Amino acid sequence: MPKPFNRTITLYHVYQQLLPYIRSYRKMMYFTLLLTFLGALMAQVNPLVLKYTVDEVTALTQLPDPMQEGVHVLIVISAILFSKEILNIFIQFGQKFYGEKIRISTSSTLAQAVIDKILTYRVAFYSDENHESGKLQIRIDRGIESLTKLVQNFFIDILPMFSNAIIALVIMYMQNVYVGLVSTIVVPIYFYVSSLQAKKLSGVRRTLRTQRERKTSGLLNLINSVMVIKSFVRERFEGKKQYDLQMQLMESQLFTRRTNFIYDGLKTFIEQFGVVLIILLTVYLVLGQQMTIGAIMLHILLFNNVSAPIRQLHRIYDDMNDAMIYAEGYFDILNADDETEPTGTFTTTQVEGRFDLQNVTFTYPNGSRALRNVSMTIAAGQTTALVGLSGAGKSTVINLLCKFYGLDSGKILLDGVDLSDYDTTALRDDIGLVLQKNHIFQGSIEDNIRYGNIKASFEQIQEAARKAYLHEQILELPNQYAHDATQLSGGQQQRIAIARLFLKDPPIIFLDEPTASLDAIATEQIKNSLDAIKKGRTVVIISHSLSQILDSDCIYVMKSGEVVEHGTHDELVAMQGTYREIFDASARSLNLNKLISSLGEQ
Repeated sequence: MPKPFNRTITLYHVYQQLLPYIRSYRKMMYFTLLLTFLGALMAQVNPLVLKYTVDEVTALTQLPDPMQEGVHVLIVISAILFSKEILNIFIQFGQKFYGEKIRISTSSTLAQAVIDKILTYRVAFYSDENHESGKLQIRIDRGIESLTKLVQNFFIDILPMFSNAIIALVIMYMQNVYVGLVSTIVVPIYFYVSSLQAKKLSGVRRTLRTQRERKTSGLLNLINSVMVIKSFVRERFEGKKQYDLQMQLMESQLFTRRTNFIYDGLKTFIEQFGVVLIILLTVYLVLGQQMTIGAIMLHILLFNNVSAPIRQLHRIYDDMNDAMIYAEGYFDILNADDETEPTGTFTTTQVEGRFDLQNVTFTYPNGSRALRNVSMTIAAGQTTALVGLSGAGKSTVINLLCKFYGLDSGKILLDGVDLSDYDTTALRDDIGLVLQKNHIFQGSIEDNIRYGNIKASFEQIQEAARKAYLHEQILELPNQYAHDATQLSGGQQQRIAIARLFLKDPPIIFLDEPTASLDAIATEQIKNSLDAIKKGRTVVIISHSLSQILDSDCIYVMKSGEVVEHGTHDELVAMQGTYREIFDASARSLNLNKLISSLGEQ
């Protein structure tokens, strides 16, 4: 298990975090390293052959018949170079292919690792404003992209180049210590300038990341809110907001480019200064007869091998810094162990379904107090309704009963056992939940209904659709059960959620405005189906529809996060309290007097 991520981001920390995800590919890594070493050796063949050629040709020109004597030199040179190129084809292919395979495999592993991990996080994690879907997506995508690019750079770019440079430097020292020293001095200067460049841009990179996240989130919000924007004629206002974000992002990008151009020019000067020094020194040594003419060519080509990584260092350093910046966001998500959903170990084969809430207080992660000392009993096998104005805390109660959040204080018991002691997965297997707005997954109607029971047969799916009064409508669609579920109307999507409930067939059912998106006839049909499935089950229902709650065994009336009344419908009406106010207001909104008089006239 990776250690918690260190906020002082360094390449070593990134390596520590990355190691567990690339360890399984170590055999490929070792083979790639071997190919890299062989490739670095092959890269030194041309400079050595050129030195041999120049020195041999220089000597042959002093002979009476240089052409006749030089045939064997041409044969040797041709044989070496052609053999080297043929061998190099296989080495480079293997090195690049396995390096790319490691990169792709690592990308898949990292992507799956973060998916597996975030699915274990509690709901509160997603409620945090810093964990909005757009921000999470860009952190994950950019993090994986940057980390895999780091792996690619190491095995395909950095490792071959630096292996080549080190071997070339060793040969230069073997040929002449002074030339080797000149080459060695230039490299750390270049690295130092690159480190200054990275330091200057480190804060800007974090700013860029934040600005990109805001821009992405803003664009997603813009698209999702387009109907509201147009209805209030706020196109210019929203466009100005996006323009301001774009200008801030552009300013940061221009600062990054300007800084890079300045430092790139300085590094190019350092590299060319090193080339000039090598040329001057080797010419001096040749004139002093301490070196052959061929050695000049050898050292220039070898220094080219040494400086090759220097020329690529800016791009690689940029990628490495991006990896460290975006790895920070990625590993923050991956290593949020304190966000892992808590679970107990208690399981039972028979859930009765009695809930006891004892002085429950709860505050949402954003600081909003939702419940204050709430106590209530939800009897097993009966229907309990929660009534109250919007924001009273009704949906919060259901969220707590599902263990989506933890309590601030108080206790919730299920069949006499503390809810926190229950195995969370086993508990939710016994709960059916239908919300006011249910999520429909990309895919067919069949797959969306099957979500209630993955092992269900097609006949069982059809039966669930019938109970939800959806089957006949599905048969009218072009592709019937294979039709894209996201293309259905809101009411049809709500019926899919109810069909899932029938398919799951749980002993405990929570209904939060289950017929909110349905017309009157559909509401009556679904009510009849729900009445049938309620029998013998523990049901908690939230609804502003009087017909949904009148026949409940017990009704709890909530106001501002507290329980203010409870009892049956008749008892609560007789109290002349909050419930009676809500009931009378509902009756007036439905214009019941006129409806009743109309029915009487028939």
